[in-house]
Amino acid sequence: MKIGSIINGQEFKEEHRETLSVFNPYNQEKVAEISLAGVEDVNKAIDQGFKTFHSTMKTMPAYKRSNILLKTANLLEDRKESFAEIIAREAGKPLKYSRGEVDRAVQVLRFASEKAKHIYSEVIPMDAAVGGENRLGFTKRAPLGVVSAITPFNFPLNLSLHKLAPAIAAGNVVIFKPAEKTPVSAYMLVQLFHEAGLPTGALNLIMGKGEVVGDALVQHDKVQKVTFTGSLPVGKNIRKKAGFKKVTLELGSNSPNILFDDADMEQVVEDLVKGAFAFSGQVCISAQRIYVHHSLYDSFLKEYVKQTEALTVGDPLNENTDFGPMINKEAAERAKTWIDDAVSNGARIATGGELKETMLSPTIMTDVKSDMKIIADEVFAPIVSVIPFETEEEVVKHSNDSVYGLQAGVFTKDINRALRVADKLEMGGVWINEISTYRQDNHPYGGVKQSGIGREGVKYAIEDMTELKFIGINLNEKRL
Repeated sequence: MKIGSIINGQEFKEEHRETLSVFNPYNQEKVAEISLAGVEDVNKAIDQGFKTFHSTMKTMPAYKRSNILLKTANLLEDRKESFAEIIAREAGKPLKYSRGEVDRAVQVLRFASEKAKHIYSEVIPMDAAVGGENRLGFTKRAPLGVVSAITPFNFPLNLSLHKLAPAIAAGNVVIFKPAEKTPVSAYMLVQLFHEAGLPTGALNLIMGKGEVVGDALVQHDKVQKVTFTGSLPVGKNIRKKAGFKKVTLELGSNSPNILFDDADMEQVVEDLVKGAFAFSGQVCISAQRIYVHHSLYDSFLKEYVKQTEALTVGDPLNENTDFGPMINKEAAERAKTWIDDAVSNGARIATGGELKETMLSPTIMTDVKSDMKIIADEVFAPIVSVIPFETEEEVVKHSNDSVYGLQAGVFTKDINRALRVADKLEMGGVWINEISTYRQDNHPYGGVKQSGIGREGVKYAIEDMTELKFIGINLNEKRL
């Protein structure tokens, strides 16, 4: 299967182009070959998007945008199995989680379809100010124009739609660059939008390497916004080069989960196994640090290890698989060096730590120190550290001792303590009696500190993909 960029409905996969092969991370079977785009393709896509915005999308009625999004959702739901299978093959995500991703993606499209019809304006009480009599003021939200969307491999469908669906709902056009490791689901998605009736130039797909096409996607004068999910170094580079453009950055995390002495142990252990090891920990809000009150520590650790070791490890396409490969061998080897470095500095492996090709076994670490990479940085791997604590003040301090601040989980039956701790945690989001890894697609999602800039979640993304315009009218009879 050879695929290429899609610009104004035309696919580009000529023989002279450089190609890149996509492999199944589990067994290295070839999934597809992508024909790579260059800077000239990006410029062509942006120019076409700019034309389509001014000729079509800018004036397209809300109900039409809504209908296109709803039809895309229905088409995706009908083809759930084919999308789930390709995600499992190109990303190595177990089939049960791939199906869950498709379900969420359908939901994002439906949220966006609803919100497209409810982008409200506001009447301003002009007579609240001296001299404002006989004047009417109101606001409108206008689409920005061309949006560059750069997406990661770990949720190749759902995280793409968190950018594409709100942009289209608001009346923008999108230049869409998916991760090179997971391009097939993106290719299928663009075709789905076109089948649903989206004008061909409103969504242009760029199949290219970030180091080749990245600057053009970020710096082009006709691009009004860049929305990116990925690593902190790349995010910093985008922020530096974007200039006065709007930017949304969803970057790294090392999410803490705090278990106080009254936490519901039975349920929380099961949830945190999923929270740490779903998709091999390659999730921005994966449970990376688990702080457990000293009175529960031994019993929690014992049960946590037991349930982790019971995970079914293997082929992502197997219906029973809980845990599959990392995205590639390089990522797995990097994570293994972090484990080895921690052990050499006194940490202990409670279970896991074994590496074979792309398969890094689910790993629980203890006796860790705050300056170890597995604590201080984003592991983005199936590695979780279990850490005892004594007091509320202590655990809040350790949780906040990070350059990141994306999402956290707090477990306690004491609502006063829960809300107090939630206020003290330096996070973009805090879940009470829920793991940090939980996300719904309609709540605001984003981080503080170096976890990012801006918020996703359909309603909140739409707000940032529009410009607030004020219109005032002098109602003086002599001027009308």
